[in-house]
Amino acid sequence: MAALDIQEIAFIGHPVSDVPRARHFYEGILGLKPAMAHEIQPGQWWIEYEIAGLALALSNAWPPTPNSGPTVALEVADLDAAAAALANEGVAVDYGPMDTPVCRFFGIRDPDGNSITIHQRRVASGA
Repeated sequence: MAALDIQEIAFIGHPVSDVPRARHFYEGILGLKPAMAHEIQPGQWWIEYEIAGLALALSNAWPPTPNSGPTVALEVADLDAAAAALANEGVAVDYGPMDTPVCRFFGIRDPDGNSITIHQRRVASGA
């Protein structure tokens, strides 16, 4: 079995149905400060809160349902190598791969159906 080169937890993501209500709870009640708020497309948001070096992300990009709850994103050094290793083990891709300006990722599920995102940050150019 080929092991993935997992570096760290990239983020923990919670799906939300009402972004303003979620922000009121996380920011107004819990007192978290957003590290990033990005409108993916009109009305669809990705918001991150940095807590002790980990990112808690909220998004309405996927709905909260009994079969689609929180996900953990595992950071890998090489997304393509991770995809190949998982395919070799017969692990099906649930979604993706997807590309954003800051990362690439795809989703899988564990044997109990829990969502896991395999994630690779892009290297900043011109730094």
